Amino acid sequence: MYLIVHIVDWILFMSFAANVLYLLVYSLASRKRYRGIPASSEVCPLRFAILIPAYGEDMVIEESVRTCLNQQYPDEYYDIVVISDHMQSDTNTRLKALPIRLIEVHFQQSTKVKALNAGMQSLENDYDIALVLDADNLIPPTYLAELNQAFANPEVEVVQTHRVAKNVNNNMALLDAVSEEINNSIFRLGHVNLGLSSALIGSGMAFHYSLFRSVMAEMKSVGGFDRELELRLLFVGKRFHYLQDIYVYDEKIQSRGDFSRQRRRWISAQFHYARVFSKHLPKAVLHRQWDFCDKLFQQYSCPRLLLVGFTFLCAVAFSLVYAAWDIKWWALFITLVVALLLAIPASYYNRRLFSALLSIPHIFLVMLLNVFRLRGANKQFIHTQHGVGQS
Repeated sequence: MYLIVHIVDWILFMSFAANVLYLLVYSLASRKRYRGIPASSEVCPLRFAILIPAYGEDMVIEESVRTCLNQQYPDEYYDIVVISDHMQSDTNTRLKALPIRLIEVHFQQSTKVKALNAGMQSLENDYDIALVLDADNLIPPTYLAELNQAFANPEVEVVQTHRVAKNVNNNMALLDAVSEEINNSIFRLGHVNLGLSSALIGSGMAFHYSLFRSVMAEMKSVGGFDRELELRLLFVGKRFHYLQDIYVYDEKIQSRGDFSRQRRRWISAQFHYARVFSKHLPKAVLHRQWDFCDKLFQQYSCPRLLLVGFTFLCAVAFSLVYAAWDIKWWALFITLVVALLLAIPASYYNRRLFSALLSIPHIFLVMLLNVFRLRGANKQFIHTQHGVGQS
């Protein structure tokens, strides 16, 4: 019995240690500021198609559209395309009065992929860049001009801008904002600082138009379309740049119910695409496609909050079983905490954050329960309502 427990101890420890070391390496790498994309000597205005899929987003879509209209960029060089799905007729009427393109769709099963493809099918192919925004996103007036500067570099085909919280009005929103910034540090800034691709995030991302249109035409994802998009593009050798200083403002989750639904969708998509793309791993290793291999490792990694909870519980459990085994577990737990703390911007360190952290045990239980509710989650559209409860 002792031998079996000892073997289990080391199997669990090595599995968790690989996850923790991964986070620590990229968290440390994020402490170095990214130098950005080398500027091009010639910058000509590119034509942008701003694609905004909006499923029942009556409360937030007009504010988002108005920030897009308020760009310090030539009007004739960008079009705003709102794909309206299940929005109220009054909202659509008001949108039609604005200088945008409104595409009304009525899908039996709504997905972001269907909406984006419908939007592009309504357009000509005379665009240079496709910019994907969520209906709750807000962008500053210089956003398109700064993106245009980045794409002037001929090596740039895909960029992810820095998505930050537009609201931290309660503890749930604050924790969601902190989680996003940890992702920005580890999976975006840390990665590009070590010469790898940034992670995509589903919005605030821009592509060469022809590239995006062609890859989206091959996709039928229901949930987690950005994960499939990443893996498809990385497998064919595309590189994702991260624009740390170009911000897009995103509404953060404000209720535990929305948090549970969102994370259930994310976890389901993560493990679904891990299975789907695993078959490509041998070829990726053979051809040294390290970006793809890195992304696939992320899909198999333990979700971060679950990793924190499980590591802590293992440290406690093995302290009770055999005290001599607990030292490595507590060391691993402390290393994990340090890795995450290093990834949080200094501006978030205040009393509110420490108050919000008291909610983590309950959120861990919510995440744990979601693990047992993944069946079918990636085959249905799970919508998160925006614009509710803002203050």
